[in-house]
Amino acid sequence: VQLQASGGGLVQAGGSLRLSCAVSGRTLSGYTMGWFRQAPGKEREFVAAVSSSGARTYYADSVKGRFNISRDNVKNTVYLQMNSLQPDDTAVYYCAGEGPLGNYDYWGQGTQVTVSS
Repeated sequence: VQLQASGGGLVQAGGSLRLSCAVSGRTLSGYTMGWFRQAPGKEREFVAAVSSSGARTYYADSVKGRFNISRDNVKNTVYLQMNSLQPDDTAVYYCAGEGPLGNYDYWGQGTQVTVSS
């Protein structure tokens, strides 16, 4: 199973980015998918997750109302739309997929998001 994250970059505060995570090696449907991030000197933290059907979404308080997670099970891809970005959102963003026991067993390589003030 491979997860390939893309879409990161440099953006000014208040701007937007859309991250994508393409999954190969297994079908995306049936598993919860999530996004995490890790800023320099900090631990990795949860950002958002979407249920297998896409009907339920979950967000960290710090991104609620600004970020939107979605998925396309036909394209085997998960997205993270990030709006009103702030310098505190600067981090490496990772997509992750749940395994059969409900843990995040599969991880992408990460994509850098840098927000300038």
